[in-house]
Amino acid sequence: MGTNVDWQRYGSLSYCTAGQQPATTRRLQMRFMMIVKASADSENGVMPQPEVFKAMGKFNQDLIDAGILLAAEGLHPSDKGSRVTFKDGKHVVKDGPFAETKELISGFWIIQVNSQEDALQWVKRIPMGNGETIELRRVFEAADFAEVVPEKEIAREQAWRDANQKPITG
Repeated sequence: MGTNVDWQRYGSLSYCTAGQQPATTRRLQMRFMMIVKASADSENGVMPQPEVFKAMGKFNQDLIDAGILLAAEGLHPSDKGSRVTFKDGKHVVKDGPFAETKELISGFWIIQVNSQEDALQWVKRIPMGNGETIELRRVFEAADFAEVVPEKEIAREQAWRDANQKPITG
């Protein structure tokens, strides 16, 4: 779009014109989603053992104490959910369960840290069982859309995020 974007204010690295490389290498915080992949047990509604809940509670408290936890939730099995497919201006609703467990998630955390390396260090601390999988994905920031969204809209989106997405405190 060629608009000027205040990258420092909106979550990237420095002030520059959209499409230019930022002039500094200052690291700012970024959000990551740590995704718990579903298992046969989670899809069958099998609850974790009490010691697992205790260990997960400690991990969650560590995230809170570090000031980086924005959200953390477990999800019901897919038989309690629906998928909506949009095609040719219409939508088709398919109720769960869904066959491909490996494509499903059973929970997530959203954390705000300085780098993917920091996020990976937290992933390695999650008290997961043998064979369980966590997927780590970076969350888009408002400034990531500067090439296609006017600066005014980016500022509005960032203001909403700043006002509403705060670390959980304990």
